[in-house]
Amino acid sequence: MLGRSVSPVFVGREEELATLSEAFTQAREGNVTAVLLGGEAGVGKTRLVQGFAEQVTRDSDALVLYGGCVELSTEGLAYAPFTAALRQLVREQGTARVASLLPQGAERDLARLLPEFGEPSGDGETESGRARLFEQFLTLIERLADGRPTILLIEDIHWADRSSRDLIAFLSRNLRAPQVLILMTYRSDDLHRQHPLRPVLAELSRVNGVLRVDLSRLTQDEVAEQMAGILGNVPEFHKVQKVYDRSEGIPLFVEALLDSGEESAFPESMQDLILGTVERLPEETQRVLRIAAAGGTRVGHALLAAVSGLSDLELESALRPAIAGNVLQIADGRAYVFRHSLIREAVHEELLPGEHQRLHARYAEEISRDRTLVPPGRATVELAHHWYGARDDLWALISAWEAARTSFHAFAYTEAIPLLERVLMLWDRVPDAAERIGADHTTVLERAGEAARASGDIDRGVKFVKAALSELDEAREPERVATLIVNWAQLKVYKGKMGVVEDLRHALRLVPEPNLARVEVINPMSGHLMLRGDVEEGTALAEEGLKLARELGDRCLEADLLLNLALGHSIAADTEGALATNFQALELGRSEGSGRVIARAIGNNVDALNDLGRWQEALDLAEEGWRLAKEYGRIRLSGLFILNNMAETLEAIGRWDEAVETVDRALNLGPVLRNRHHLLRVRADVALGRGELDLVEHILSETGVLKERPADFVQDITNSMRLHIGWHLLKGEPDAALAVAGRTLARHSQSPKAMLGWRLLAQLTRVCDAAEPAEPALARALREQAAAVAAGLTVSGPVAEAYRLSYSRDFDAAAAAWERLNRPHNQAKALLRAASVAAHAGDREGAASRLAVARPLAEALRATPLVDEIDTLSRRVGVAQPQQQPVPELLTPRELEVLRLVALGRTNRDIAQELFISAKTVSVHVSNILAKLGVTTRGEAAAAAHRLSLVSL
Repeated sequence: MLGRSVSPVFVGREEELATLSEAFTQAREGNVTAVLLGGEAGVGKTRLVQGFAEQVTRDSDALVLYGGCVELSTEGLAYAPFTAALRQLVREQGTARVASLLPQGAERDLARLLPEFGEPSGDGETESGRARLFEQFLTLIERLADGRPTILLIEDIHWADRSSRDLIAFLSRNLRAPQVLILMTYRSDDLHRQHPLRPVLAELSRVNGVLRVDLSRLTQDEVAEQMAGILGNVPEFHKVQKVYDRSEGIPLFVEALLDSGEESAFPESMQDLILGTVERLPEETQRVLRIAAAGGTRVGHALLAAVSGLSDLELESALRPAIAGNVLQIADGRAYVFRHSLIREAVHEELLPGEHQRLHARYAEEISRDRTLVPPGRATVELAHHWYGARDDLWALISAWEAARTSFHAFAYTEAIPLLERVLMLWDRVPDAAERIGADHTTVLERAGEAARASGDIDRGVKFVKAALSELDEAREPERVATLIVNWAQLKVYKGKMGVVEDLRHALRLVPEPNLARVEVINPMSGHLMLRGDVEEGTALAEEGLKLARELGDRCLEADLLLNLALGHSIAADTEGALATNFQALELGRSEGSGRVIARAIGNNVDALNDLGRWQEALDLAEEGWRLAKEYGRIRLSGLFILNNMAETLEAIGRWDEAVETVDRALNLGPVLRNRHHLLRVRADVALGRGELDLVEHILSETGVLKERPADFVQDITNSMRLHIGWHLLKGEPDAALAVAGRTLARHSQSPKAMLGWRLLAQLTRVCDAAEPAEPALARALREQAAAVAAGLTVSGPVAEAYRLSYSRDFDAAAAAWERLNRPHNQAKALLRAASVAAHAGDREGAASRLAVARPLAEALRATPLVDEIDTLSRRVGVAQPQQQPVPELLTPRELEVLRLVALGRTNRDIAQELFISAKTVSVHVSNILAKLGVTTRGEAAAAAHRLSLVSL
């Protein structure tokens, strides 16, 4: 290996970089002297300080002097970081120039660090000589800072020798000159109780002007971003999860795992870093650590004592050095936890084959004897792990089946899949496997397919369902085959395939009797018919199924069928009825404890509330739904559907940065293809609004819109065509937009859903206006087609009504409606159209007043195309450019809330937690706020907030 893969993207350190920048600003004013940056090995301290150094060098022409401590012994190399910094300074400026900054003859004191300064002073290592050296170094740093900002960067001070530690403490206490900052890094995981740096840190923490910053591990989303930067493409969700689980968010480990392959046993490049501390421990401690490693990342004291055969005192004595060395940590419930899972993995790899099997067998035997040795609910999973590690095929199979059943009960579908795969793998090794677990091979495949579908692992689900179908004869077991066809059809939907209803019709023919099996086919079939636009047939089928479900007493299926009927209500323009029916289904789901029903009902009602303009209720419900989806193990299906509807709501009300962040968060979780396309369409709406042409084209290409790929569901068709038309308009191609619009209306599969229909028609009004000068006949024909569609639509709520007003060219009424609904982009567009009408009528004053309101709305959204249109119309009618509105009106409500918390001194992570958004989103808001206020630091933003009375604390 020539070098480790490093992400070209600086990931997850926006807040820490901002903190360092703020510290540097304060240092230039003499308020801060030093920053202590702590973090585990590999967490990214060096990358952060290097990025910071590059930034300040570029932006402020700062002088950055680099020094690092060297691990030679417990006391290191005397003054090593200061010698390195001095050598750099001499190399860049010359010995004479450096000497000129010191009192005459004082350079001889520096000769003890660098021979270029001549013979050292004669008093050698006396206290007076040492004191002079410290004073001369302080003087040198202060004189350098007279000319330009100066940063002394010292890495790895956990390896610093006694003299370096003393000089660090001296400088931190005595530096008072402005424009100087000492930035030091250290490994927090190396600081055992007797480490000599600990008292130094404690002392410096009490010194005014010294800041401590702790660098945390990356989140899973940030690991996904790092992996994407290294790989050059978006990694699959299961790979992100695997790398995150093994690296635990430490960037260096992420890089090593990608270099060696995420499936590899242990990255060789990490061997020294991981095992170095372990190998320095006493032999008996290492032996007990090997036993503990076989028990997992976390092992209880009683269980470890039972397996090792040691008494409590013997075990505590053996483990004490590992705890002092920060290899093991004490957890709640008298348990021991390896500081990092890769440490446990590395120690586990050191076990000999026979030792490996014997230890896992001992763990299995002890847990079987007393299940209270492991945390509640963990016994079955622990037994499955240890019997498999012991190579006992019979008990490995039995325990894996039991553990899979436990995982199902706990909604842990992702954990159930590998356990069921293990049962299938061991099946042929155990002659009487079916009798042992009380289920045949096909049942195991069916359960695996259910788990894969519930967790969103579609490819695995397809494999399991296909295998199960191949083992069955529909003539002998029609109901069982019908159930599998239902699962197969749903998996096809997730993969974006067509022909689902035909599969379901076949399944329905297999179950003609009015029983539970028939209801289980009616449920998905009625829903798919609704989505295809076949509302009449879908409603009739749903009502048949609902009657049967109630007779059979299956309340979950009853709730599912209610949700299908609610979908029909929504399409038939009865959004209030849809909302009420969805809530009825939600209550049934809650009474039955069905995570599937609960998450589906919430997702549907987020959409319904948004269509009714009740955006705050929609967002609150989405937050609850996302929490419940995680609780019920349904993140990648229902959970991401909820996030999609949440993003749609955020996009609608102009909180575009949050919408983009929500989409990105969802995409990082590996959605199924259909959900991915939903999310990308939301992202495309924001990109159209901001004029991001390349991004829109990329999304339309991926989703098949540019090729007008056939689709089953009319809602998807309508939204895709709307985006296609918008793309051509953005490119200045009204004739192409007109052609797409004509093909769209010529299809019979128009969405009868009121909000979607009126939204499309409102867009077509704009298309016709833009294309009419060049293509009057075609524009007239399209208006006639649109009028025919409009005649078949009704209005269901204020959002649909606002779109209808735009379609009807009553732009002032539409603008007022959009203002009431808190939809600034639509309001600004309607005002622009109204201003255009006024201008054509010769009402320049009326046009100007509308444009004056529209422009700041568009500017706050960073809707560049709309701002350009407003400015163009202003110039054409001779209206002076509207003056920039006062700052308070340029800050969105969310930005004002963020600013209030910034003024209170909260960090990005604190703000994210309080506002239920990510730290990344907060960082975007803070950047926007700084730009709008014309300031560069958080402190200046807080001062501006108080000065302008923008926030009340």
